Amino acid sequence: MRLLGAYAMNHSNVVAIGPVVALCVIALCASPGCSDTNASPSDRAHASASPPKDSRVGILLVSHGSHSPAWRKMLEEFHDAVAPRLREISGVGEVKSAFMEYTEPSIASTLKEFDREGYADVILLPLLLTVSSHSFDDIPTIAGIRDDANTALRLKSEGIECYNPTATITVAPLLDFSLLLESNLPRRVAALSREPAGEGVVLVAYGDITFDAEWQAFFSRLGSAVKRATGVAEVVHAWCGHVVHYSKQPTQDAIRKILAKHQRAIVVPVLVARDERFQDALIGEAIAELGRGDAIAYVPDAILPDPTLEEWVISVTRKTLNEIRPTTSP
Repeated sequence: MRLLGAYAMNHSNVVAIGPVVALCVIALCASPGCSDTNASPSDRAHASASPPKDSRVGILLVSHGSHSPAWRKMLEEFHDAVAPRLREISGVGEVKSAFMEYTEPSIASTLKEFDREGYADVILLPLLLTVSSHSFDDIPTIAGIRDDANTALRLKSEGIECYNPTATITVAPLLDFSLLLESNLPRRVAALSREPAGEGVVLVAYGDITFDAEWQAFFSRLGSAVKRATGVAEVVHAWCGHVVHYSKQPTQDAIRKILAKHQRAIVVPVLVARDERFQDALIGEAIAELGRGDAIAYVPDAILPDPTLEEWVISVTRKTLNEIRPTTSP
């Protein structure tokens, strides 16, 4: 198993292979809650008995997952747009998408497909904002990369299957390794802005309790980029996910902070796709309850759709492919 970028930086057995990307090779997961328990006997027999036959590299796009049909539709449309372009890269075979939880296809079931199809290597691209417990613990454990018995048992209790694939899994860097959001957010703010000097921006994101310092730093950087690009007077951020128990209060507090000093507040959801639970029921209702009317500008949109995300996926795939197959990708 290989870990690139943010994944590798948190391990002690990191081997440097270039000025930007690090490679970490670790053992297969053997924790009692992982694939040895969750995989069926036929899955385990196939994984051990079927040697890889496909010399191409499989691509797996991994998203968090959601009960929302609108959220799923956006990720499916993204897959349909980027998959043909990925297949044009020399050395790339099948391109699949999977979800960490809530909906199928799951990561485990998709990795089983790659094994059945005989892939020796699979590049896993997490479509997540930045480092979190999902990216550092959950996804690597599900994919048989991280040996963490506690995480595996928790995932099993949540009905999430872990699987040790025959294929070698290489995890690509996360979204915060690109400049995507530093162009995406200013564009969305500018679309709602009237007089930037009298406006402040509230960036609303999921958040993560374990990696709060990393999220705070990440959003401080994004805030500076938005302010510099749009000319707004101030940018603040608020969390809306599990870390704040899905409360509307942090969003409302952030909006009040902006309106106490500026004429208008522009609220932008920094979420990969549109989910009614967040953009409507949580952020939208938080704004409605404040009753400030035109003083708050808000569109319940998301990072997607954004052609820049497609370019990022293409670019990261090429770079990662060159790390594991140096003569494969131009």
